[in-house]
Amino acid sequence: MRRTFFILIFLDMPKLSPHFQNRKPSSIRMAQIEFLKRTDNVQAINVSIGDVSLPMHPKMQERMFTLHDEQSPFKNWVVPYSLTKWYEETNKAFLNIIAASGYDTTQLHSQITDGGSLGMELIIIGCCGPAGTLEQPLLLIDAAYTNYMTMAHRVGRATISVKRDLQKDGSFTLPDISEIEKTIIEHKPWALVVIPYDNPTGHFYDQESMIDLAQLCVKYDLWMISDEAYRELVYVNKLATSIRGITNKEVPGIEGRRISIETASKVRNACGLRVGALVTDNKEFHEKSIAEYTANLCTNVIGQYIFGALAHESKEDLQLRYHKQRNYYKGMLESITNDFKTMIPGIIISSPDASLYSVIDVRDIVKPGFDANEFVLYCASKGQVPVARNGKTEALTLLVAPMTGFYSPREGQENPGKTQMRIAYILSPAEMTIVPILFKKLFEQFESTK
Repeated sequence: MRRTFFILIFLDMPKLSPHFQNRKPSSIRMAQIEFLKRTDNVQAINVSIGDVSLPMHPKMQERMFTLHDEQSPFKNWVVPYSLTKWYEETNKAFLNIIAASGYDTTQLHSQITDGGSLGMELIIIGCCGPAGTLEQPLLLIDAAYTNYMTMAHRVGRATISVKRDLQKDGSFTLPDISEIEKTIIEHKPWALVVIPYDNPTGHFYDQESMIDLAQLCVKYDLWMISDEAYRELVYVNKLATSIRGITNKEVPGIEGRRISIETASKVRNACGLRVGALVTDNKEFHEKSIAEYTANLCTNVIGQYIFGALAHESKEDLQLRYHKQRNYYKGMLESITNDFKTMIPGIIISSPDASLYSVIDVRDIVKPGFDANEFVLYCASKGQVPVARNGKTEALTLLVAPMTGFYSPREGQENPGKTQMRIAYILSPAEMTIVPILFKKLFEQFESTK
């Protein structure tokens, strides 16, 4: 009888880089990744990510379904590279959108990027100090959109921050200008990021606040970066604001240091197209940014062709859609916010004055040792609530984003995000009404385990 012997040889495997070894999923995707491991048929209501569910503009829909038409660059089903800057039509679409909000675009330069996130990376590379050092960091206002810190870490650049505080009435307070100025003097950043229609907090920066920050940028020679993904989504009785509304007339010296991040994702309801733009009035930054982006070869040409349809829409048409979107979201945001306060006495929920988000803070009602990350993972991996829906009872759970990743670590201070979670108002109004119910019951379940 013939015998076969197997000899196992154990070899060392190649090592991951320190960056990969320490990498964890984004706070925004953490719950979703954990939930996908479940096998118990529980369904998830996912409000952890701003994946808007409204349809795209009709003109964009038309282009999606007519890619083979004679006027399409893909009529022969050939999908070639484009220029790094991409088609002029797509750049014109972004400039048209800015102009529709009432701002002058004659001196602006637009460069298409793979979504707003790649725009963030280019800004960090182009406006901050050398990789691997603490020199010329990026200045953020906490709670800050987590991708800025993530992208900075990816490319080896430093960030610093000043912190907003969530008050019991749901308002976020900007730091005093003197505090921001002190931080600038101490750490010497080269760029300041503002998100006027804020993600993650729902905070709205009015024009007066933007001007105050612009004056600091001029005084200390900083780039002013305005992330305007949610421009026009403001629900308080104030005019829409933009970095484009700050000129040398309001702040002498601001022109030439203004950069905005634009995107097809949110107000245009096209998250999956991954189409964004960097728009600046600084020609040198624009040219060097294009040179840097040549390593990416080009951006998503089909997505950008679809988005390019908005180059031809009138200001009136675009404004009409903004008006409808504001009405759609405003009622839902106010209703859900009130439901949270009614159902869970003592909870703090940020006022949704702009964008599509609220921060929930349970600091006044939790047992000692509560950790938002643990709660989010519990909901994703174990939690479930029976809910009557669509004529039957279903087991549901809720996916939200823990806020710890939206704050920079501060030596000797506890992360405010430890008791905070972000929700995104991106589902239908009917589905969103379930969110406070699920949060309440899952929160009670989690607290009972301690």
